[in-house]
Amino acid sequence: MGVLPVPAEVRAILLDIEGTTTPIAFVQETLFPYIKDNVKEYLRAHWDEEECQRDVGLLRKQAQEDSSLDGAVPIPLESGSGEEEMERVIQAVVDNVHWQMSLDRKTTALKQLQGHMWRAAYATGHVKGEIFEDVVPAIRKWREAGMKVYIYSSGSIEAQKLLFGYSTEGDILELFDGHFDTKIGPKVESESYRRIAASIGCATNNILFLTDVPREANAAEEADTHVAVVIRPGNAGLTDDEKSYYSLISSFTELFLPSST
Repeated sequence: MGVLPVPAEVRAILLDIEGTTTPIAFVQETLFPYIKDNVKEYLRAHWDEEECQRDVGLLRKQAQEDSSLDGAVPIPLESGSGEEEMERVIQAVVDNVHWQMSLDRKTTALKQLQGHMWRAAYATGHVKGEIFEDVVPAIRKWREAGMKVYIYSSGSIEAQKLLFGYSTEGDILELFDGHFDTKIGPKVESESYRRIAASIGCATNNILFLTDVPREANAAEEADTHVAVVIRPGNAGLTDDEKSYYSLISSFTELFLPSST
């Protein structure tokens, strides 16, 4: 891999999170298990709060839409008051969340509850966002060289800001000029990268996108965005064709900016 020169027309670096700035293991072994292990306790503690009831309402609506799916878990309305009735409904919500997560679903209802639970976990110090050690020093150098730096992740913008705001490197949100999630479009569709460029106020070939997923890299390339695929511990392996086709880096320090000469 060695040194990868950044094309002279690049003005902005767009970063994926999972497998790029952050170990995949953090998401799979810390963030998601936290939800499964703590959802019942969280619901009990926040049940009477308006935000929690909105989350449950959204999950209930999703459960109704899912009613024809195999193994779907309904969430009943509370038919009365009292501890026993509350526990009955909470258990249904817990079972529904576990079912959705077992299928790796990305429903808005599930993501909203997860986001609120992670917010509480970060704020209380139960969770810290893991960042590869080369990330922060490299981004500081890019910014000193006049480069803009943005995040594009399938995780919500709120979840992104929590990860970087409560990270193992401290609050590093100041390092980013903006955040994008799938509201701007799926990461495997080229139009998403055109929208991002328009939002940033530049051409697509003024952007370098770093990701560990070849399908995302391909979509970005179709939009005339520069791409490098990031090789990190725990990331999915690449085919020989992918290895020979894409520019590869294993550390952000391998990027060489022309303006740094």
